[in-house]
Amino acid sequence: MNVEKGDLLEMKKPHPCGSNRFEVLRSGMDFKLRCEGCSHEVMVPRHKAEKNIKRVIKPDEARS
Repeated sequence: MNVEKGDLLEMKKPHPCGSNRFEVLRSGMDFKLRCEGCSHEVMVPRHKAEKNIKRVIKPDEARS
């Protein structure tokens, strides 16, 4: 799965705040994600995050 810094991830399950969208701050073996609802930042192992991604929204798609 091609996930890069700046992408928005729509997850299958929501964050406890109710939002299911996260911004990618760092990608590698782990993802550093920021919740769009409450701005909480979390580090998630890549294999666990990829399993829970519903769709990837690229920055140019989010603007239009």
